[in-house]
Amino acid sequence: MSDLGDWFRSIPLITRYWFAGSIAVPLVGKLGLVSPVNLFLWPDAFIHRFQIWRPITATFFFPVGPGTGFLYLVNLYFLYQYSSRLETGAFDGRPADYMFMLLFNWICIVITGLVMDMQLLMIPLIMSVLYVWAQLNRDMIVSFWFGTRFKACYLPWVILGFNYIIGGSVINELIGNLVGHLYFFLMFKYPMDLGGRNFLSTPQFLYRWLPNRRGGVSGFGVPPASMRRAAEDQQGGGRHNWGQGFRLGDQ
Repeated sequence: MSDLGDWFRSIPLITRYWFAGSIAVPLVGKLGLVSPVNLFLWPDAFIHRFQIWRPITATFFFPVGPGTGFLYLVNLYFLYQYSSRLETGAFDGRPADYMFMLLFNWICIVITGLVMDMQLLMIPLIMSVLYVWAQLNRDMIVSFWFGTRFKACYLPWVILGFNYIIGGSVINELIGNLVGHLYFFLMFKYPMDLGGRNFLSTPQFLYRWLPNRRGGVSGFGVPPASMRRAAEDQQGGGRHNWGQGFRLGDQ
């Protein structure tokens, strides 16, 4: 038990609470302590009956059973693996920025869920985080099942196909990938690669709640290596100002 406790405490702070909630809420529903019906995102109940907890519980809840248990465990692993990598890699020392990314993705997924009548939001949010990690580390070679190896930028689409095989649907994964792409485009690609304005910035109250930690990667806004190389090629004609000292994708 001591080893398990040490492992749990070693998980980065935000990922730790997200991971714990994604175990606790399905367990509460599985044990019947709360009816699963009260944990789904029902648009009518949320909008007309003001059951405002539903977008939150639908993010953590997953109906675990004989036909869904493997899919749940696989996505729980993706949550732990890629959220931890983002929080300790690209967002190291900047918990407020990481929390803002999760909140932005979550709000987009909740709106999509209400429009498309999606009752469960766990997989889309996990996939949105995995997509952002894959884009920030797009040239890294990753391994998947049976020893297959490919660039990280293809990982979200490989997992989409994998979840389709074991779960029979791609809507959740597709929504997650699209939301992750929206965040990546607005935060990194559009302002840095295309020279557009920055539409996203972390609110100050998040910095007060989750202050930056010393010893993390300082600054925020240097693009991934593939984008930096494009800028370096233009050195003779005037180099674009990418921002300060934040190296994305370092592992």
